[in-house]
Amino acid sequence: MITTDLAPGSPCWLDLGAPDVRAAAAFYGAVLGWEYESMGGGEEFEGGMFKKDGKTVAGLGKLTEEGARSAWMIYYTVNDADATTQAVERAGGTVRVAPRDLDDWGRMAQFSDPLGGQFAVWQPGKDKGFELADQPGSLSWTELYTSDAAGAKDFYGEVFGWRFSDMELPGGGGTYSLITPADLPEERMHGGLMELPEEQLTLTNGRPYWHPVFNVTDCDAAVAKVTGNGGSVQMGPEDAQGVGRLAVCLDPSKADFVVLTPERS
Repeated sequence: MITTDLAPGSPCWLDLGAPDVRAAAAFYGAVLGWEYESMGGGEEFEGGMFKKDGKTVAGLGKLTEEGARSAWMIYYTVNDADATTQAVERAGGTVRVAPRDLDDWGRMAQFSDPLGGQFAVWQPGKDKGFELADQPGSLSWTELYTSDAAGAKDFYGEVFGWRFSDMELPGGGGTYSLITPADLPEERMHGGLMELPEEQLTLTNGRPYWHPVFNVTDCDAAVAKVTGNGGSVQMGPEDAQGVGRLAVCLDPSKADFVVLTPERS
């Protein structure tokens, strides 16, 4: 499970690059009950923080990279962003944003894996990351869709030291690989990866991509809010045995995410 102790190799932050910041803030406010606090910066660099019950859960900024799609970027905690950058390069990845300090808040970098899947790291300073996780309205899981599961395991295993355990999906749905940070027990699994043919990775023209899974109290009600506020549904809602009820959604700018009502134990 994702927690806010933010151990190395575990998710610690996520932010959305959106072409229309105010529209995105309104959409996620309606769907997930988030409150948006603007940090200013003018129309060109407008951005701010999403909060749930007064706790910071994610960031939002203007999509400025030419040709980029609107998407969520997931950050993982590291002890040394520069050493992680070297590990990414050794493993065949690409540095998209070189390590840089954000005042005394922390040090960040962004990368692509060998097939183009984008992710980021955060070396904490006085800011450790999000303040709420695995609760309604917050991040509860991370997921990678890739055309090369074995290659992804090799790459991310080398970069983060992640451990992987495979499970067969019911009905011949394929193999799903669960991800656990190094030196943590399996109950601290924070995500999974799924191999899909390139032709099914339509959002990215065949490249791998990460997306967030958000905990919600009522999946069907959340989906109704998605479609009622200009978003769409790629899959679901449907029940996943041992997991809960979930749906894969797109916001109005086609950024993908999942809403999940966990199965009660």
